[in-house]
Amino acid sequence: MAKRVQLVLNKDVSKLGRAGDVVDVAPGYARNYLLPQGLAVHTSPGILKQVERRRELERQRLAELKAVAETTKAAIEGKTISIAKQVGEKDAIFGTVTAQEVADAILATTKQEVDRRNITLPDVHQLGSYQAELKLHPEVAATINIEVVPA
Repeated sequence: MAKRVQLVLNKDVSKLGRAGDVVDVAPGYARNYLLPQGLAVHTSPGILKQVERRRELERQRLAELKAVAETTKAAIEGKTISIAKQVGEKDAIFGTVTAQEVADAILATTKQEVDRRNITLPDVHQLGSYQAELKLHPEVAATINIEVVPA
Protein backbone atom coordinates (compact mmCIF):
# COMPACT_ATOMS: atom_id res chain seq x y z
CA MET A 1 0.00 0.00 0.00
CA ALA A 2 1.22 3.51 -0.80
CA LYS A 3 2.50 5.80 1.91
CA ARG A 4 -0.06 8.18 3.42
CA VAL A 5 0.55 11.88 4.08
CA GLN A 6 -0.54 13.53 7.33
CA LEU A 7 -2.07 17.02 6.97
CA VAL A 8 -3.98 19.54 9.08
CA LEU A 9 -7.10 20.95 7.40
CA ASN A 10 -7.40 24.75 7.19
CA LYS A 11 -11.03 24.62 6.01
CA ASP A 12 -13.87 22.10 6.12
CA VAL A 13 -13.56 19.52 3.32
CA SER A 14 -16.64 17.42 2.62
CA LYS A 15 -16.19 13.67 3.20
CA LEU A 16 -12.77 14.31 4.76
CA GLY A 17 -13.03 16.46 7.89
CA ARG A 18 -13.53 19.82 9.54
CA ALA A 19 -11.08 22.70 9.89
CA GLY A 20 -8.36 21.80 12.41
CA ASP A 21 -8.67 18.04 11.95
CA VAL A 22 -5.51 15.99 11.41
CA VAL A 23 -6.10 13.65 8.45
CA ASP A 24 -4.16 10.95 6.59
CA VAL A 25 -4.60 11.18 2.81
CA ALA A 26 -3.01 9.78 -0.32
CA PRO A 27 0.07 11.74 -1.45
CA GLY A 28 -1.49 12.61 -4.83
CA TYR A 29 -4.66 14.01 -3.20
CA ALA A 30 -2.52 16.16 -0.90
CA ARG A 31 -0.11 17.31 -3.64
CA ASN A 32 -2.68 17.93 -6.40
CA TYR A 33 -5.72 19.23 -4.50
CA LEU A 34 -5.51 19.97 -0.78
CA LEU A 35 -2.18 21.84 -0.67
CA PRO A 36 -2.56 23.99 -3.86
CA GLN A 37 -6.12 24.98 -2.87
CA GLY A 38 -4.90 26.05 0.57
CA LEU A 39 -7.28 23.60 2.23
CA ALA A 40 -4.53 21.91 4.27
CA VAL A 41 -0.91 22.22 5.47
CA HIS A 42 1.72 19.62 6.32
CA THR A 43 1.90 18.69 10.01
CA SER A 44 4.76 19.76 12.23
CA PRO A 45 5.14 19.83 16.02
CA GLY A 46 4.32 23.56 16.08
CA ILE A 47 1.21 23.18 13.95
CA LEU A 48 0.02 20.23 16.07
CA LYS A 49 0.37 22.44 19.18
CA GLN A 50 -1.69 25.15 17.47
CA VAL A 51 -4.37 22.59 16.57
CA GLU A 52 -4.54 21.36 20.18
CA ARG A 53 -4.73 24.95 21.48
CA ARG A 54 -7.59 25.74 19.06
CA ARG A 55 -9.46 22.60 20.16
CA GLU A 56 -9.07 23.57 23.83
CA LEU A 57 -10.36 27.11 23.15
CA GLU A 58 -13.32 25.65 21.25
CA ARG A 59 -14.08 23.26 24.14
CA GLN A 60 -14.04 26.21 26.57
CA ARG A 61 -16.31 28.26 24.31
CA LEU A 62 -18.81 25.40 24.03
CA ALA A 63 -18.74 24.89 27.82
CA GLU A 64 -19.50 28.59 28.34
CA LEU A 65 -22.42 28.43 25.89
CA LYS A 66 -23.81 25.41 27.73
CA ALA A 67 -23.47 27.22 31.09
CA VAL A 68 -25.40 30.21 29.69
CA ALA A 69 -28.10 27.84 28.39
CA GLU A 70 -28.35 26.15 31.82
CA THR A 71 -28.77 29.58 33.48
CA THR A 72 -31.49 30.53 31.00
CA LYS A 73 -33.23 27.18 31.57
CA ALA A 74 -33.23 27.73 35.34
CA ALA A 75 -34.87 31.14 34.86
CA ILE A 76 -37.49 29.92 32.37
CA GLU A 77 -38.32 26.30 33.28
CA GLY A 78 -41.85 25.80 34.58
CA LYS A 79 -42.86 29.47 34.30
CA THR A 80 -46.25 30.40 32.86
CA ILE A 81 -46.60 33.23 30.37
CA SER A 82 -49.86 34.78 29.22
CA ILE A 83 -50.59 35.73 25.64
CA ALA A 84 -53.71 37.80 24.94
CA LYS A 85 -55.54 37.11 21.68
CA GLN A 86 -58.80 38.27 20.14
CA VAL A 87 -61.50 35.63 20.55
CA GLY A 88 -64.36 34.54 18.29
CA GLU A 89 -67.06 31.93 18.83
CA LYS A 90 -66.45 28.85 21.00
CA ASP A 91 -63.19 30.28 22.43
CA ALA A 92 -61.52 30.13 19.01
CA ILE A 93 -58.81 32.75 18.57
CA PHE A 94 -58.19 34.82 15.45
CA GLY A 95 -54.98 33.56 13.85
CA THR A 96 -52.57 31.50 15.93
CA VAL A 97 -49.93 32.02 18.58
CA THR A 98 -46.54 32.44 16.90
CA ALA A 99 -43.07 31.62 18.15
CA GLN A 100 -42.20 35.35 17.95
CA GLU A 101 -45.09 36.20 20.31
CA VAL A 102 -43.86 33.55 22.76
CA ALA A 103 -40.27 34.86 22.55
CA ASP A 104 -41.48 38.43 23.20
CA ALA A 105 -43.60 37.26 26.16
CA ILE A 106 -40.65 35.35 27.65
CA LEU A 107 -38.46 38.45 27.33
CA ALA A 108 -41.12 40.64 28.97
CA THR A 109 -41.78 38.16 31.79
CA THR A 110 -38.38 36.69 32.66
CA LYS A 111 -35.91 39.15 31.04
CA GLN A 112 -34.37 36.14 29.20
CA GLU A 113 -33.86 36.44 25.44
CA VAL A 114 -34.79 33.31 23.46
CA ASP A 115 -34.43 32.89 19.69
CA ARG A 116 -37.86 32.31 18.13
CA ARG A 117 -36.40 29.63 15.82
CA ASN A 118 -35.63 27.48 18.87
CA ILE A 119 -39.24 27.42 20.11
CA THR A 120 -41.43 24.43 19.24
CA LEU A 121 -45.12 25.21 19.67
CA PRO A 122 -48.18 22.97 19.47
CA ASP A 123 -51.03 24.18 17.20
CA VAL A 124 -52.74 26.89 19.24
CA HIS A 125 -56.16 27.80 17.84
CA GLN A 126 -58.22 28.13 21.03
CA LEU A 127 -57.99 29.64 24.50
CA GLY A 128 -56.36 27.43 27.09
CA SER A 129 -53.07 26.14 28.43
CA TYR A 130 -50.29 24.79 26.25
CA GLN A 131 -46.66 23.76 26.65
CA ALA A 132 -43.83 24.95 24.41
CA GLU A 133 -40.42 23.32 24.06
CA LEU A 134 -37.37 25.62 24.03
CA LYS A 135 -34.12 24.30 22.55
CA LEU A 136 -31.50 26.45 24.29
CA HIS A 137 -28.44 24.33 23.42
CA PRO A 138 -27.93 20.95 21.71
CA GLU A 139 -27.87 19.36 25.20
CA VAL A 140 -30.23 21.75 27.06
CA ALA A 141 -33.98 22.03 26.54
CA ALA A 142 -36.64 23.74 28.65
CA THR A 143 -40.42 23.62 28.82
CA ILE A 144 -42.60 26.68 29.37
CA ASN A 145 -46.34 26.89 29.99
CA ILE A 146 -48.37 29.21 27.76
CA GLU A 147 -51.76 30.53 28.84
CA VAL A 148 -53.81 31.93 25.94
CA VAL A 149 -56.31 34.45 27.35
CA PRO A 150 -58.92 36.70 25.71
CA ALA A 151 -57.75 40.22 24.85
